[in-house]
Amino acid sequence: MSTKKEGSRFDNLFGAARSGKAAETPGHSDTQTSSTTEHLDIQTSKSKDPNYQRTTIYLPKAMHRRLKAAAAHEEKEMSAIVEELLEQWLDSRQDA
Repeated sequence: MSTKKEGSRFDNLFGAARSGKAAETPGHSDTQTSSTTEHLDIQTSKSKDPNYQRTTIYLPKAMHRRLKAAAAHEEKEMSAIVEELLEQWLDSRQDA
């Protein structure tokens, strides 16, 4: 006869994520959990920001990989890098 588990070991984490509270994890103190939560930057997504427009661009695969790696290295979003470069390019065309 097998016994069913009451819940997953991750249920506490999922519940905390849904409620926006820090989860209590066995073996971790409250100070560890709260300090981890404090370091998270919560920002409004660009998809919900009326000042942004979603667009699609096509890049060669090798360029996409390089951009993705550079963005990770710089700890920036790829869209932020593209936005910065496009702004520079558009500004340079005003002189033309």
